[in-house]
Amino acid sequence: MAISNSTTEYTLAEICITAAAEAWRNDGEVFGNGFGAVPRIAAALAKLTINPQLLLTDGEAFLVSEPVPVGLRKGYKPKICGWMPYAKVFDLVYGGKRHAMTGPVQIDRFGQTNISFIGNADKPKAALLGVRGFPGNTISHANSMWVPSHDKRTFVEGEVDMVAGAGYNPARFRGGRRSDKLDLRMIVSNLAVMDFGGKNRAIRVVSLHPGITFGQVQDNTGFQLEGRGSCKKTPEPTVDQLRLIREVIDPNNLRASTFKGNPHGDARRRQNG
Repeated sequence: MAISNSTTEYTLAEICITAAAEAWRNDGEVFGNGFGAVPRIAAALAKLTINPQLLLTDGEAFLVSEPVPVGLRKGYKPKICGWMPYAKVFDLVYGGKRHAMTGPVQIDRFGQTNISFIGNADKPKAALLGVRGFPGNTISHANSMWVPSHDKRTFVEGEVDMVAGAGYNPARFRGGRRSDKLDLRMIVSNLAVMDFGGKNRAIRVVSLHPGITFGQVQDNTGFQLEGRGSCKKTPEPTVDQLRLIREVIDPNNLRASTFKGNPHGDARRRQNG
């Protein structure tokens, strides 16, 4: 369904962006990293609206005082305000002064994440990225997650095929090892916003995107979710948020490629359209 340029309309990508921006609301001065178009635009939106102290880079080696537009810059010159070489990034990572939003391929009920391989380790169905920085990231600083396709292949029954990122699984913390320092914050998907506020850090639905029911989210999840009676509706993007996304952060409309057909943000409109 095509979406007009009117600020009275919004796409699924745009409501996911505004929902994801909330991950950095109360962080103050931390290094905000969003991996992928939606998380990156969300971090930029957070800096422009709810957390001006958020640290962002130009994608290279410098801190910037305002977000750099994604895609082709068309003459735009980054507003450089500091130096952020690779070594300094690791100082922030291991000092806990970073909040990343990543895109895992699998998540289980403990919040353990996988980007390494699918299937059996001896003969995997698919070889992916490897664990990359997930182990160090998940034990060192705050982490949130972005899932563009909410289904049972991503939100798996049992454990993820390869535990690349630590979660709240007591079986993985034996011999006095502690999990209470882990800081898993938010999961944003194409259906809902979730956190780890359930009993014993269980994944809980915080809000449902317009037109989505709790039953739909549960049916597409391989484990039991909490929050059925307490979840709310995900707030629709405001006119100012949409202006910033469309004119300042993503004037090239890279977000439109997030979902096939760039659908409307309200599932009821998609069904009727």
